[in-house]
Amino acid sequence: MCGIVGYLGQQQAETILLEGLSKLEYRGYDSAGICIQKNGELSMSKAKGRLKNLAQELEHHHLEGHAGIGHTRWATHGAPSDINSHPHASMSGNIAVVHNGIIENHNELRSKLQAEGIEFRSATDTEVIPNLIEFYLSKEGGLLKAVARTVKELKGSYALGILSKGEPGQLIAVRKDSPLIVGVGDKERFIASDVPAILKYTKQVVYLDNQEIAVLNADAMNFYDYDLNPLAKDIHEITWTAELAEKGGYDHFTLKEIHEQPKALRDTMTGRIQPGNPIRLDELELTEEQLKAYRRIYIVACGTAYHAGLAGKKAIENLARIPVEVDVASEFRYRNPIVDQATLVIVISQSGETADTLAVLRDAKAKGARVIAVTNVVGSSIARDADDVIYTWAGPEIGVASTKAYLTQLVAMYTLAMKFAEILNISQGSDLDELKSALLNLPEKVEEALAMNEKVRAYAETMFRVHDVYFLGRGLDNVTATEGSLKLKELTYIHSESYPGGELKHGPIALIEDGTVVISPVTQSDLVEKMVSNLHEVKTRGSRNLILTMEKHLDIVRDAADEVFILPDTHDLITPVLAIIPLQLLAYHVSLLKGFDVDKPRNLAKSVTVE
Repeated sequence: MCGIVGYLGQQQAETILLEGLSKLEYRGYDSAGICIQKNGELSMSKAKGRLKNLAQELEHHHLEGHAGIGHTRWATHGAPSDINSHPHASMSGNIAVVHNGIIENHNELRSKLQAEGIEFRSATDTEVIPNLIEFYLSKEGGLLKAVARTVKELKGSYALGILSKGEPGQLIAVRKDSPLIVGVGDKERFIASDVPAILKYTKQVVYLDNQEIAVLNADAMNFYDYDLNPLAKDIHEITWTAELAEKGGYDHFTLKEIHEQPKALRDTMTGRIQPGNPIRLDELELTEEQLKAYRRIYIVACGTAYHAGLAGKKAIENLARIPVEVDVASEFRYRNPIVDQATLVIVISQSGETADTLAVLRDAKAKGARVIAVTNVVGSSIARDADDVIYTWAGPEIGVASTKAYLTQLVAMYTLAMKFAEILNISQGSDLDELKSALLNLPEKVEEALAMNEKVRAYAETMFRVHDVYFLGRGLDNVTATEGSLKLKELTYIHSESYPGGELKHGPIALIEDGTVVISPVTQSDLVEKMVSNLHEVKTRGSRNLILTMEKHLDIVRDAADEVFILPDTHDLITPVLAIIPLQLLAYHVSLLKGFDVDKPRNLAKSVTVE
């Protein structure tokens, strides 16, 4: 969740750190701070709240220097406050650290250091790190050795940026389970939690792997494992531009990314799907014998990615006739699941750094399972640790509420399901060709759905003051209803729940009263009449029904609806891609009408890198 930026070079570090932190605001934070190294001294400025608070403070008290570290904090230990903000310094002020992650044994380490006479200022877990480094500095004979000794004692997840008064012109970075990259410029070096933070300054990056240390100087960089054995690391070229991470003329990143969905779908399908030809997934080497040998398949993810997994389950079971379980990663980890060499695990994560999903991946591999990852971020932890990776080419997604990443996850799961069917020779070729053609037509149909924007905005004006909204759906429509409900919660803070249509009579119908808004996608041809029956049940109890359907179903649903959004027609299996579009737009417009920050909804973070 937190964001880290570091700089070392010839430019003023303060400007670069603030610029970089602004590009990481999407990760979610409650405070920010920077530390600048100059002439053997370390100077800090920290502020609770938005980054603008820190920027205003620095307008009056500039920190000059050519090396520094910066941080946006999401509170885990210690309430949001100036004193709990990062960077944190050792008691003497000789060592400064920024940290993303959680130190699980911080109480034990704090007690050890307090017994040595070290005093703590904050309530954070992070403060043990600079104090532990300083504790070992004299014992180990140098900063690098002290850092290596320290990180061997830390339990948990962390990405670290470290400065020392005694090592001017040097920046040390460490990674374990939290993302961190090194940027390479002309006589300057950068560190960051994510590429957008440094893309304005360099496209050359080195991805740190788990338990690796980087020692950076303006004109040199060296990499080590925790035993200080030297490592050879490759420099990667970032192929997307800084402009892609900007708003591109839209009022908000969220709206921009909703409208980027046709391109994201085209990019994700390019080279993979062609009518009359087998699905091409060069990333996946899976034989018929191997696929038949798996006794169970799990799809594991969190949040919106979990909803993509629900659609993926239906696609795999329908096309490849393989039973699939879908689980929330944070639950799957702790229910002692049956995982072994006969298990195939599919994990889905937009960022590739989702902590619970990453832990499932590693646990599954340790038990002998094969893991396929669906992710949007090349070089992410999940991408590197999985056996096979299917990338969703959504491009950078800055808005906290996922939109285009979700659609590309859906298409990636449909592609994988068709690949499984082809490997097993289960589905008829003509059926798959029909589905492939429907998928390839989706970008144009998404553009048609986006053309409903003004109608959706007008509807938003009729309901943005409500306190409760209920979503109903059957089959794949229930997947869309669940994701639509989540979007409304995330962006508008309206209480929203989603139920399968058939569950109404088992309790939820008691919540319906005059004026209750009920939203229902009705796209599944074999379930239309049953769903309409459910909608009549709530309508007779006073609900205001919004129905999303196709023209071909209009005559059946009309009497149950107070408002209808007509979707472009497509194959029943892939309707979730189209049906979610107006629900994304609805959440966006309601959020604006309520005066909220649509790109950065409260209490949420883009990349959940802690449990």
